[in-house]
Amino acid sequence: MDPNTPQTSFIPKQPIREEKAVSTSARSFSLVNFIAIVIFFGSLAAAGGLYFYKGIIQTNIQEMNVSLAKAKAAFEPGLIADLQVLDKRLNSSKEILGNHISISPIFRSIESLTLKSVRFSKFSYEIPKDTKKIEVTMSGQTSGQGGYRSIALQSNKLAENKYFEDIIFSNLSLTQTGGVSFDLTFTVDPNFVDFEKAVANI
Repeated sequence: MDPNTPQTSFIPKQPIREEKAVSTSARSFSLVNFIAIVIFFGSLAAAGGLYFYKGIIQTNIQEMNVSLAKAKAAFEPGLIADLQVLDKRLNSSKEILGNHISISPIFRSIESLTLKSVRFSKFSYEIPKDTKKIEVTMSGQTSGQGGYRSIALQSNKLAENKYFEDIIFSNLSLTQTGGVSFDLTFTVDPNFVDFEKAVANI
C-alpha cells in the first residue's frame, strides 16, 4: 500500500453530533433544575415568612385581648349594667314624651277666648292616623241677647289663636230662650299641644 495514498476512514461521525445534542440537553436540564430549585426554596421562604407573620399577629391579638380584659375589669360590671338599663329607659322616655300631647293648652285658650254670651256644653277630640293635627268637636249655644251675632264674634275671637285652624260653626238653630245652638269644629296645630313645650312653659 502506497504510503502517499490518502487513507479513507469508515468510522461514522454521527456519535460526535450525538455528544453535542446530549451536551445541549444536559445544559437545558440543568437550567430547568436550577429554576425549579430557586422556585422551591423561594416557596419555602415565603411559607416560613407567612408562618412567622401569623404567629406575630396571633400574639398581638392575645395581648390586645388581655388589655381589653384588664380595661373591663377596671370598671364595675354592676355599674355598667345599671347604666345600660338607665340609658334604655331614658331613650324610651324621650320617645314617649316626643309622641305625647297635652290638651290643657286648648282648654286654657278656649276659656280665655269664649265670649260671655256663649256657653259650650260638649267637647271631644281625636287624632287621625294620617295626620298629627288634633280635630276638636264642640257644641254650645248663645244667650238670648247674643243670637247669630255672638256666633260671628266668637268665630273671630277663636281665630285670634294662630294654632286654631279651619274653624267652622254648623247646625245653627234657635232655642226656646231666643239663643242659637250650634256645633263647632276646628283643628289644632300639633306644636300647640306638644307635651315637652307645655311643661317648659309651666
